[in-house]
Amino acid sequence: METLSNASGTFAIRLLKILCQDNPTRNVFCSPVSISSALAMVLLGAKGNTATQMAQALSLNTEEDIHRGFQSLLAEVNKPGTQYLLRTANRLFGEKTCQFLSTFKESCLQFYHAELEELSFIKAAEESREHINTWVSKKTEGKIEELLPGSSIDAETRLVLVNAVYFKGKWDEQFDETYTREMPFKIKQEEQRPVQMMYQEATFKLAHVGEVRAQLLELPYAGEELSLLVLLPDDGVELSTVEKNLTFEKLTAWTKPDCMKSTEVEVLLPKFKLQEDYDMESVLRRLGMVDAFQQGKADLSAMSAEGDLCLSKFVHKSFVEVNEEGTEAAAASGCIVIAECCMESGPRW
Repeated sequence: METLSNASGTFAIRLLKILCQDNPTRNVFCSPVSISSALAMVLLGAKGNTATQMAQALSLNTEEDIHRGFQSLLAEVNKPGTQYLLRTANRLFGEKTCQFLSTFKESCLQFYHAELEELSFIKAAEESREHINTWVSKKTEGKIEELLPGSSIDAETRLVLVNAVYFKGKWDEQFDETYTREMPFKIKQEEQRPVQMMYQEATFKLAHVGEVRAQLLELPYAGEELSLLVLLPDDGVELSTVEKNLTFEKLTAWTKPDCMKSTEVEVLLPKFKLQEDYDMESVLRRLGMVDAFQQGKADLSAMSAEGDLCLSKFVHKSFVEVNEEGTEAAAASGCIVIAECCMESGPRW
């Protein structure tokens, strides 16, 4: 699973950089593991150049056993007996008149625990959309309510592959609400906004990364299995400068035990809530995944014997709330496969 972990980390940083470029003045929050899980199920049904492009976009080595890696990751994420709540779920929603290959269905079930539920997109598109959205809402404790937007499902829809992930964890060292107060938070060098700032003084792992001129703080959740990493640029250093120099290899090196030292530190952390909504097609195209969205080029023949299948839409929604008690977060990804695609060679705007 280490190979997949490295690939997932590399994919996450590449994804972050593109989303930051697209929204330089906005907050960015997404779940790379949700996006990659949904895409990996599509990859099970892809062949040829389509499969190669998808694997490269996900930073995966096609010679490795990709899907067994995801199977192990799924088991690790959903393991019982933790002091936090973390779970992920996958599901396929297929047109009842479409014949999906048994090898595809069995592999999705074996590696991703994703059962195929038959719906009638041809006769009841809107009801099917609402049904899928209800499933996602249930799996994310109501935090992701409308994954599939209106008109995203129609009579041409053949399959919707969905992933949902939910997390809730309490801080190992919780913040005292009585210390929370309004304070200015620096958005850019020249801009500040008032926020509800939490405060505590305690011992945490801390490092100064001279390479990018930033501080790295680890805030563990109860049980100390999972943590929130906070990368804070030094005074006078733009966040964009740190982002440009960030790679998964560097982040891994910076967070090694010999770099992070237990330090008595005063922590001021904004209390915040974010909800984001992304149409991932243009992002995935820029990562090199082009053919999957094009009729005549998309090869999803390992999914169904029905010809001319391709992706029409890939949506991702996310939610996160950070407060004195801890963190609650959720995300969902939906990949829509249709029987006909537009003939465009570039991204749709």
